Amino acid sequence: MSIKHTPNVAFLFPGQGSQYVGMGQDLYGADPAVRDLFDEAETLLEFPLKQICFEGPEEVLKQTRYTQPAIFVHSLAIDLLLRRQGIAPDAAAGHSLGEYSALVSAGAIAFADGVRLVKIRGELMQRAGDLRPGTMAAILGLSPEQIESVCAAAAGEETVQPANFNCPGQIVISGSVPAVHRAMELAKESGAKIVKELVVSGAFHSPLMGEALHGLKEALATVDVRPAAVPVYSNVKAQPVTGPEEIRALLQQQLMAPVRWEEILRNMIAAGHDDFYEVGPGRVLQGLLKRTDRQAACRAVGTVDDLAMEKDG
Repeated sequence: MSIKHTPNVAFLFPGQGSQYVGMGQDLYGADPAVRDLFDEAETLLEFPLKQICFEGPEEVLKQTRYTQPAIFVHSLAIDLLLRRQGIAPDAAAGHSLGEYSALVSAGAIAFADGVRLVKIRGELMQRAGDLRPGTMAAILGLSPEQIESVCAAAAGEETVQPANFNCPGQIVISGSVPAVHRAMELAKESGAKIVKELVVSGAFHSPLMGEALHGLKEALATVDVRPAAVPVYSNVKAQPVTGPEEIRALLQQQLMAPVRWEEILRNMIAAGHDDFYEVGPGRVLQGLLKRTDRQAACRAVGTVDDLAMEKDG
């Protein structure tokens, strides 16, 4: 079978928040290669990945140290099955955790090393959240400049900053609990349409994740990072990267820097990518792309049924 590898195809890999109990169970039952992938990951992780993904409970699956490996393995299982159908990307990007999935998909990091990295990253982020408690909130209806102004006014001697620039009019902020709560009130006063605190175990993509930085740097130093076979758009730069040392450095910066997702999507579209696949659980990224550019086609592929539709199409 010839591989579909044209300049307009891009894979998008989801991050934390896309998980659901039952994820991957249909894939595991349908394909020996997926079984091998899940079994290998479970051995490396040293916790019951399959049970947590397939049966939950949700309270366990949503813990960062379990969520991140679960989404990562599910995404790479879908990646494997799409490629078998002759669909391979010419570029990739991933939202936060999803950047690791994208780098494995692009051949920059081996699957086993990716499993170890996301396990360590999840544990470090959860521990950082315990040591320096924080929270996050989604704000809809304000511009990036308004959000920056709100955060500056709310911070005082504490921390609050934009964490995810998701799509036009949807920005997530992150920081210490009091500062985020002040920013939420100021956002309402500034005319935000929706202000909603998120259920998270830490202030991701903020300086409060600094406690995790040293451990992640050490983990990345032990991993063989190769040149990416296709460009992977960095969360930090919103530009394509392929070089091993730059990849390593940007993954460290990503812990405390905002995810520039809207900019990533616009840059990918400007580079000619207009045939997108959301590769993994959920349909979050499909929705963000539609709100960024209504003309861009995006298929969310996360189940056996989704794959069957691609095969038939």
